[in-house]
Amino acid sequence: MEIFQIVGLGIVATIIATVLKMHRPEVAIQISLLTGVIILMVILSKVAIVLDLMNSYFQKLSIDPLYFGTLLKIIGIAYIAEFGSEICKDAGEGAIASKVELAGKVTIVLIAIPIITSLLDLIVSIMP
Repeated sequence: MEIFQIVGLGIVATIIATVLKMHRPEVAIQISLLTGVIILMVILSKVAIVLDLMNSYFQKLSIDPLYFGTLLKIIGIAYIAEFGSEICKDAGEGAIASKVELAGKVTIVLIAIPIITSLLDLIVSIMP
């Protein structure tokens, strides 16, 4: 199973980064970043399978493609913001990490506006 390889890579990289953090903190951050990118690349093929499945269901249900695209953007932004935030936390910059998370949340709300307005229109049309 790939998960054992991913967890093993994460543990080994964590140990190396922890040891190097005392002597070469800049290298420890680079190891953390590189490990995250490697893990992300490994799981991207799995994400493609899920996206294809979701796309087929959206097409079967005749749901507006705008919603599917928006959903994918929201998921992508959430993962990217989380990844960036964790890198900032690894570097000891908790304040910057929280700002990255906030920026991700605000961006998600902005992108979700078409879905929110459609939902509100539906609620208003149902109300007497």
